[in-house]
Amino acid sequence: MNSPEPRLIRVGHSPDPDDAFMFYALAAEKIDTQGYRFEHEMVDIESLNRRAFEAQLELTALSLHAYAHLSDRYVLCTCGASMGDGYGPMVVAREGWDVESLRDKVIAVPGTLTTAYLALRLCLGSEFEHVAVPFDQILEATRAGQFDGRRVDAGLVIHEGQLTYAEQALQLVVDLGTWWQTQTGLPLPLGANALRRDLGSQVIADVDRLLHASIRYGLEHRPDALEYAMRFGRGLDRNRADRFVGMYVNDWTLDFGPRGRQAVAELLARGHAAGVIPHRVEPQFCG
Repeated sequence: MNSPEPRLIRVGHSPDPDDAFMFYALAAEKIDTQGYRFEHEMVDIESLNRRAFEAQLELTALSLHAYAHLSDRYVLCTCGASMGDGYGPMVVAREGWDVESLRDKVIAVPGTLTTAYLALRLCLGSEFEHVAVPFDQILEATRAGQFDGRRVDAGLVIHEGQLTYAEQALQLVVDLGTWWQTQTGLPLPLGANALRRDLGSQVIADVDRLLHASIRYGLEHRPDALEYAMRFGRGLDRNRADRFVGMYVNDWTLDFGPRGRQAVAELLARGHAAGVIPHRVEPQFCG
């Protein structure tokens, strides 16, 4: 008697070291996937946010800002969080400006559904002029002062650019994770993994458990997982790749926990109060 075909789970995550580290065990088939087959796509986070409106992927990385618009289609995994605990996305510029100076500047952003964009809106307390730039081109656009013919005064930096911006002779204006912590006393929840609701409770529970096992395997086999993750660390040597992974794959990633869940709820509530998120959203997690 033939065994049943494995259930296909299409996975989308960012091509950066922390996400690659999380998914190493699944991508490299280091753990028993228990009747599931995972097919991986590496796509920038704003593209994943946009694609989620069509519910194309069963399991996808999402900005928590995007999740606020998608909570009817996706439920948050209990694990796989990217939390900035006193650090996070940064605004950098060629000049040593203060935060107030940003209000009349043109800022390159990695997408308007990113949590980085939401956090900057909250920090400035208003809308600001921006130009959407692929995340891995923001440092260069900021250094050059333009992108695609449009002026760029400052850049909103995510991923490994948080460690490499000084190499482009750029200066830090504000670290949004630090700002958020001073405002709330909480870590800044940036990204999460989410499962499509129509998979049903059993598949959702199974895949959430397998993602947790993949993250734990990476943490327990750090050198191998780091070697894999370094393929996606633009401009990072091993030490800095290790540091970056440690920033965003840690105890928060294994489980949001009560404080992490509180941080998500606070972010979404403040986003709604500021008029950036149209509806009040109470985050829902697997199980």
